[in-house]
Amino acid sequence: MMSFFIKYETNSSEYRNATLHVSPNVTHDGSTCGNETFAPLLAVQFGAGHFWSINFTKTSGTYQGSIVTFTYNTNDAAVFQDAKKRGPVTIVVNDTMHPVQLNRVYKCHHNESIEAENVTQSFWDVTLQAFVQNGTVSKNESVCDADTPTLAPTSVSPVVNLTTASTTSSPAPTTTPKPVEKPVPGNYSLKNGNQTCFLATMGLQLNASQEKPSVININPKTTHVTGSCGNTSATLKLNDSNSRFIDFVFVVKNTSANTQRFYLKEVNITLFVSTNGSEVLHAENHNLSKWDTSLGSSYMCQKEQTVEVNEDFQIHTFDVRVQPFLVKENKYSTAQECSLDDDTILIPIVVGAALAGLIVIIVIAYLIGRRKSYAGYQTL
Repeated sequence: MMSFFIKYETNSSEYRNATLHVSPNVTHDGSTCGNETFAPLLAVQFGAGHFWSINFTKTSGTYQGSIVTFTYNTNDAAVFQDAKKRGPVTIVVNDTMHPVQLNRVYKCHHNESIEAENVTQSFWDVTLQAFVQNGTVSKNESVCDADTPTLAPTSVSPVVNLTTASTTSSPAPTTTPKPVEKPVPGNYSLKNGNQTCFLATMGLQLNASQEKPSVININPKTTHVTGSCGNTSATLKLNDSNSRFIDFVFVVKNTSANTQRFYLKEVNITLFVSTNGSEVLHAENHNLSKWDTSLGSSYMCQKEQTVEVNEDFQIHTFDVRVQPFLVKENKYSTAQECSLDDDTILIPIVVGAALAGLIVIIVIAYLIGRRKSYAGYQTL
């Protein structure tokens, strides 16, 4: 099984995301088992002009994938709506498959991904064997690391006499779900050459409120960072364990002739939610106006915030500090704090309210006193 998550430019110079799913109706013209001169090649054609292939190499005792070539066709208007550039686009990357012993079938049910040039290629439920011997598929298997069960540390357990266990089943004790803890902030950065061009620190929590609501904390220790820096647009791409992908897109705007500000404009989420990664959820929002800050400064907010992606997805952020532009000496510039953190704004409000209340009391007391005095004059 394969799917492709592609970011492309529109005629309005904005970026959108498209997802290509490979249907069962594919062709495999050009595929070959190879010979002494040519390496084995698996070639797949699908959809409206899309093409994917992988070739294999071998050593004396192993084989592995070598080069992956993916061509997507932006003339497919149903997928690439309003694409600025029309025609085929080709991505060539090295396969990340580990060497497999010859005469063994490679299997991997979990999701594995390859990222390159605004394209994420995802694979799951993979079964393959290159260099098949004598035309017979092997009965021996090699599984990927993700499919290999993790053994718990061995420990001495008390002896239990299973033969005397009662056959009467008792109901399992009900347990209250543990509340999801606040996510650990991660430190993320991008470089342009040797210079840091993007800095971000944040704790991230995904809230998916679909048929099976779930709350997921992004683990910085298992998150891979990619992205791009530019003068007017910057993208931070986070990949947590090849199962959770989040893109943050920041842009620069002109508020006056001499004033520029940046803000969070787009968020894209892709989740592989089932055990083997076969179910894919995707959400995006291209019309945000979050974290508005003067260009050259960093944005900071320690309180929890919510980024609404769509009606089913939210991102809760904690301890945020971000600077996507004009990073100097690998350090954050002076921070502009969000209104949630700025307690000083409450002081004038409280003082003003107190003064207003005092003035009202004085006016009421004055009016009451004057009315009593007037009533006394009338009596006299």
